[in-house]
Amino acid sequence: MKWNPWNTKIGLALGGGAAKGIAHIGVIRAFEKSQVKIDGVSGTSIGALIASYVAFGKTSEELEKIAPELNFKKVFSLGFNKLGLLSTDNIKEMLERDLGKVHIEDSQIPLAITATDIESGEQIVLRHGPLVDAVCASVSVPGIFAPIEYKGRLLVDGGITENVPLSPLEDMGIGITVGVDLNATTKYSKPKDIFTMMGNAMDIAIDLRTRDQLENADIVCSLDLSQYPRLDNTAYIDELIELGEKVMTEKMSSLKWFQNTNYLQFLKKLFWEVLPLKIPKLLQWHKK
Repeated sequence: MKWNPWNTKIGLALGGGAAKGIAHIGVIRAFEKSQVKIDGVSGTSIGALIASYVAFGKTSEELEKIAPELNFKKVFSLGFNKLGLLSTDNIKEMLERDLGKVHIEDSQIPLAITATDIESGEQIVLRHGPLVDAVCASVSVPGIFAPIEYKGRLLVDGGITENVPLSPLEDMGIGITVGVDLNATTKYSKPKDIFTMMGNAMDIAIDLRTRDQLENADIVCSLDLSQYPRLDNTAYIDELIELGEKVMTEKMSSLKWFQNTNYLQFLKKLFWEVLPLKIPKLLQWHKK
């Protein structure tokens, strides 16, 4: 929530989670059915891919048609690069096929995509430039996928720095933030191969940081998808979409209430920000 009680623009941050990101489609469907407008959207990793389709006007029904493609075998291809075994060429082809050779700033809904500079460790927020470069950078898990070179930087998975990218929304003029966390769990599936082993290790490290970052969200849509695989969910598309829709729908009344009482939320935040400053003075006055 920004320091503006009259700003009720809603921003949606779609988190990373590999093939579990199919659940994001259900979240979008919940917004459509509730007729709640999304004023800005951000995404990282699979969330960046879904956010791109949403920002360029695609509906949940249209997103359902690409859901079968959101699996490891179809999305990625061999790259034979010394910095990564796989490439994101298939993602590039999919985006250009469905959205065209567009730039981020051309989107119908303001869009921000996050990546990580693998040399400096900085979060890089991309709001301008070729869409395919930004998305491909955001999904590039280091060590597995070759990084994307962009303006002299080597960019990799945005989830390393902020897996549910809430921070860019405030700079986009958003007043109320909604974060969608695909990894709301403290348990992880038993590794069956090297990829799931690395995936679990990365998830554990990222999730610890994400819990702290989610405290900055006004509304959190937390999904426990630990029972679903991270590489291929083609057998569970309907389940994941329905689950995403169900959990987000349950949050809609809170979101609408938050919109309608934004002024009260502002006063509450102001109170808690100012109170710590006043307590020492009150104690001094009491001693007198």
